Amino acid sequence: MPPIPRFIIDPDIARARTLDTAFYTDPAIFTRAKEKLFAPSWQFIGDTSQVPAAGNALPFTLLEGYLDEPLVLVCDAAGALRVLSNVCTHRGNIVVGEACKLMHLRCRYHGRIFELDGRFRSMPEFKGVADFPSAADDLVRLPVETWGPWLFTTLDMGDGAARSGAGSGFRDYWGDIMDRLHWLPLEKYVLRPELSRDFTVKAHWALYCENYLEGFHIPFVHAGLNSVIDFGNYTTELFRNSSLQLGIAKDDEEIFDLPASSADYGKRVAAYYFFVFPNLMFNFYPWGLSVNIVKPVNPGETCVSFLTYVADESRYNKGAGAGLDTVELEDEEVVEAVQRGVRSRCYTHGRYSVTREQGTHHFHRLIAELL
Repeated sequence: MPPIPRFIIDPDIARARTLDTAFYTDPAIFTRAKEKLFAPSWQFIGDTSQVPAAGNALPFTLLEGYLDEPLVLVCDAAGALRVLSNVCTHRGNIVVGEACKLMHLRCRYHGRIFELDGRFRSMPEFKGVADFPSAADDLVRLPVETWGPWLFTTLDMGDGAARSGAGSGFRDYWGDIMDRLHWLPLEKYVLRPELSRDFTVKAHWALYCENYLEGFHIPFVHAGLNSVIDFGNYTTELFRNSSLQLGIAKDDEEIFDLPASSADYGKRVAAYYFFVFPNLMFNFYPWGLSVNIVKPVNPGETCVSFLTYVADESRYNKGAGAGLDTVELEDEEVVEAVQRGVRSRCYTHGRYSVTREQGTHHFHRLIAELL
């Protein structure tokens, strides 16, 4: 097998070239990104309404089809939220098969029982087994963090194996966003499943993210969005593992009612577009939040889940946060065209706009650093 190429992105955006097209076309690189980019990151796993009371358990697969990690979200007897491996430590069977309420976790294969916090409790027919039980017989516990009602976990369990230069602490990924929006009434955000949906994009996952990370294309691709956003005042701010694109409204369009304590007080903010490396978008509008989860399928296909949280029904689907399905389809068309282009023998690299593509340059630098 040929070695993985080394990617180098010049920190000076004025001199830098974009990622080599091998990143988007080589199956080995696509696979390597699982452990180098995704496993150490903090992934969105839903909200507290999924396990509202002690004993509630919800099995799920983290980035199904890619990381494909079987996990279970549990509210334990003390009311604490836990994210546990959903794989029995005896023979590897899946422990919890569906959402339920229970007193303990019991593997249906051979009857091994675990407490709701993952600790081994008992196992039939195991008398005489040496050095049993041990800590290895507990279900693996993953970190779980909250921001308001929203839940996050990581496969980086602190042993250093999945750690990288990006830093694995929750605040290394989410702290800048939480601080910037400290004034939001998070208790008002309610998931609306009927407004949420998945999209299949015939393109590499990173091409979808790159498109999101620059507003450069808005006047050329999104006529509707361009009519409500002041493109001349559209800005990008870079953080360690995230970035913010700040959408400023044109006259008479929907804007946030910002308190004096906001860093953006006095601005006509129509949208906060937050990207968290490597694959999450939290788009805040005056009406609420659109969470976009970019899920790699293969080097030429991506699933994007749009989850809608409404905080103010009276403002829903207005301003920059209106017609999101239309914006998505416009993005899909251009990203799928780029997917065809990066396979060309005539193209290997591009250059960055110094004024408009800071977010994409930042994204590429993180990829190059971690790979």
